[in-house]
Amino acid sequence: MYYILFGFFYMLSLLPMRMLYIISDGIYLVVYYLIGYRKKEVMQNLEIAFPEKSYAERTKIAKAFYHNLIDSFIETIKLVSASMRFLEKRITANWEVLDPLYQSGKSCQLHLGHTFNWEWGHHVLSSHTKYQLLVVYMPLSNAVLEKLMYHLRVRHGSKFIAAGNMKNSMEKFKDTRYLLGLVADQSPGNLKNAYWMNFFGRPTAFVAGPEKGARMGNLPVVFTYIVKPKRGYYHAVLEVACEDPRSLKEGELTLRYARYMEKVIRSNPDMWLWSHRRWKHSWNKAYAESWIEENLPNIEEQVV
Repeated sequence: MYYILFGFFYMLSLLPMRMLYIISDGIYLVVYYLIGYRKKEVMQNLEIAFPEKSYAERTKIAKAFYHNLIDSFIETIKLVSASMRFLEKRITANWEVLDPLYQSGKSCQLHLGHTFNWEWGHHVLSSHTKYQLLVVYMPLSNAVLEKLMYHLRVRHGSKFIAAGNMKNSMEKFKDTRYLLGLVADQSPGNLKNAYWMNFFGRPTAFVAGPEKGARMGNLPVVFTYIVKPKRGYYHAVLEVACEDPRSLKEGELTLRYARYMEKVIRSNPDMWLWSHRRWKHSWNKAYAESWIEENLPNIEEQVV
């Protein structure tokens, strides 16, 4: 089954991008208008984030998001045959931000949100830094799709580490200067070990692992977001968030990241993964010790 799927995607990936985007537009019509894939969740998330916007304004963002989502899927298929030369033309960034961090002799963390198109971005990043790029990811439940996606992701030198086996996998890189890529706006599985704060005005749990790992190794942290100047072209913006995480009080780095993501999402709302159930967890007073802002929510429990 894997080779059949790979062969189909390989043939599809050979099409020029203009043809692939025509296919993407057709899939968008089916996904948005006929299937309505997670449309309820998307509109609910947009209402939480942008209560000041009208329904028509939120719908416009939702439609643009679905176009970006399907484009991202088609662009991932293109990776089956895409060369580095192809990707270099379409992904740009201020890569030089990483140079002094590498020269400092330290490894580094890169915190990214669910912004498009991260699947293209890491390939180009690996060719613009002396760091060994490591990316933490959640394996897909479907074995065939997981094998295919893993193959596509490591084609150009990135190393992918399954989140569930991160501790053991990192052992082999302990003597290497690495850049650890983390999608840091994931919803945590363990709410008691998470950091809680307001995110778009709603009590929200953030995974604590990225900050705790940075503090443990006192690793510099770079925040990153991606914009889309035009269809099929992306620009990543890298910003040093902190070079000395241990100098911050616990939770401060994650709080900075949450505020950073709010700014990024407000600037380019259609670029974030709104189908991701970011507010699926409810707040209650049992998590009070994990609240990292000054004032606790003035409600005991909140149901999303």
